[in-house]
Amino acid sequence: MKVIIGSKNPAKILAVQTAFSHYEAVIMSEDVPSGVNDQPFSDEETIKGAINRAYGSLQASRGQIGIGLEGGVQKTEYGLFLCNWGALAEKGQPPIIAGGARIPLPDGVAARLLAGEELGPVMDDYAKKENVRKNEGAVGIFTNGQINRADMFSHVMKLLIGQYEYRKRG
Repeated sequence: MKVIIGSKNPAKILAVQTAFSHYEAVIMSEDVPSGVNDQPFSDEETIKGAINRAYGSLQASRGQIGIGLEGGVQKTEYGLFLCNWGALAEKGQPPIIAGGARIPLPDGVAARLLAGEELGPVMDDYAKKENVRKNEGAVGIFTNGQINRADMFSHVMKLLIGQYEYRKRG
């Protein structure tokens, strides 16, 4: 089985590799555009980005399975929350979709996003680190390392693969 992930982000690649570790699968990554804003601002937009990456990765590398993982934020009456979504694509099939953990962002971070900045650079500045998005992610910073970005996307991948296996059972 050839699985293509529509991202070069190490945290996303690790999540896919971990999820498919019990399969005979070749995992490849392609830099596939999400087709949404750099900072998705709703569940709908984040889901769309994941689906676009999943099907785009299939087209880019002729795999059997395309994976799209997308992080975004969702505005609620309780503040701005991290959201993350994944999609698994197979040619000729509707996408399999799953979402994961949600936690509120601190007001100062949320204010910068609402003012038009993207979470990745804001987190680098906030945490005084480089490439937070490619390592622990905002979720890792705000959970004190209890859950990192790869863990968060690994959970989404388990939900995707479980649905994939269920669909294959017919």
